[in-house]
Amino acid sequence: MFSEKVVDKSSSCGWIEVITGSMFSGKTEELIRRLNRAIIAKKKVKIFKPEVDSRYDKNKVVSHDSNEINSTVISSSLEIVKSSKGFNVVGIDEAQFFDEGIVDVCNELANSGIRVVVAGLDMDFKGNPFGPMPKLMAVAEYVTKVHAICSKTGRLANYSFRKKNNDSLVMLGESEEYEPLSRESFFKAIISDNARKINVTVEEVLPKKPSNRQLK
Repeated sequence: MFSEKVVDKSSSCGWIEVITGSMFSGKTEELIRRLNRAIIAKKKVKIFKPEVDSRYDKNKVVSHDSNEINSTVISSSLEIVKSSKGFNVVGIDEAQFFDEGIVDVCNELANSGIRVVVAGLDMDFKGNPFGPMPKLMAVAEYVTKVHAICSKTGRLANYSFRKKNNDSLVMLGESEEYEPLSRESFFKAIISDNARKINVTVEEVLPKKPSNRQLK
């Protein structure tokens, strides 16, 4: 678990923390925990979330476990800089939905002495890097990857599998639309989904395992 003790408080600059992982892994929960600790420490805290995230509450960041914290809804990353003056800590939820400018914004805030805490999905429902998250992880001083539990195997899950037949990159949803899967379960689910679309059996599209003779 992240602890503020690891931070070098002697620097005049701030820093960037990124919390990432699959859906249902506790990203927002951890974001809220860190921001609440900053509030207890008498820091001036400002939280932002993208306009597209209309789940639970329009003006609050809310976790799957119903923990919440007041937030400001914005449509562009540029709005964050103008609204962050006078604050010590800035929190940003669902960062994967922001434009690429969020990376420069976070750097600008950190360079001006602000602690920036960002949470977002690392991969989309196809298992590809999601939006600006790879670049945010690259420029961050601290990256925490959290995991869900695979609904099929009980192992650690780092993929968000979409159960609905919808190819749109952005589709808000909960457990009815998505489930967390391990690498093995995700691979099998994707194969099964593709097989169903082209009306063949899973066995026909699974890669053939090499025989003992081929391995020699």
